[in-house]
Amino acid sequence: MSKGRFLVIIPTYNELENLLKKAPQVLIQDDRIDILVVDDSSPDGTGDLAERMAAEETRIHVLHRTQRAGLGKAYLDGFNWGLSRHYDLLFEMDADISHAPDALPLMIEAAQTSDVVIGSRYLHGRVTVSNWPMRRLLVSYFGSWYARVITRMPVRDATGGYNCWHREVLESVKLDRVRSNGYAFQIELKFRAWSRGFSLTEIPILFTERDSGESKMSKKIVREAVWRVWWLKILHIFRQL
Repeated sequence: MSKGRFLVIIPTYNELENLLKKAPQVLIQDDRIDILVVDDSSPDGTGDLAERMAAEETRIHVLHRTQRAGLGKAYLDGFNWGLSRHYDLLFEMDADISHAPDALPLMIEAAQTSDVVIGSRYLHGRVTVSNWPMRRLLVSYFGSWYARVITRMPVRDATGGYNCWHREVLESVKLDRVRSNGYAFQIELKFRAWSRGFSLTEIPILFTERDSGESKMSKKIVREAVWRVWWLKILHIFRQL
């Protein structure tokens, strides 16, 4: 079994109903797992709910941010919070049902032999996505393909957001230099790890479209991913990552 303490980071913005269901499902997967809810001052009271849950369960923690600053920055704040408290494995996980908690034990097992574990929707020529609109699926699938072609990074699901990181990886990738936020954030972080020689392993997951709350996807996020991969490639060429 993997050593130490594990932290599942869950960014939230108006995820009241989803958080109430998801947190217990996460905690039962492994006694070594803690949860950090990173809430962007949700007007629906998600942050207040998280505080009440934390008061009743010592394995739940809350980090409040004063404004909605994007997914990437939420994870960066969560990573820094977890690193300062010496967690050994740190996970990214959506607040909704998209990322199934029962994949956590498989990711923990894979982390015994890999520096980064990616929950992949596009592994072995299969697409394991449920209830996604075709347009959204195509944007995601070809976004990962595009990132792989430009960067040469050997990852099928470069834009995937269900990931496990050893603390040593996050300490090495210079989090203060990460500039991306949406899809591009997931690409950039994986690319920074890969370019430093860390091993990346993908395991298959079933990604299910949310049944409550609103998706945070936007055209701005897609545009950022399109040009950001070229920025990463240029930085890599000139050894500026």
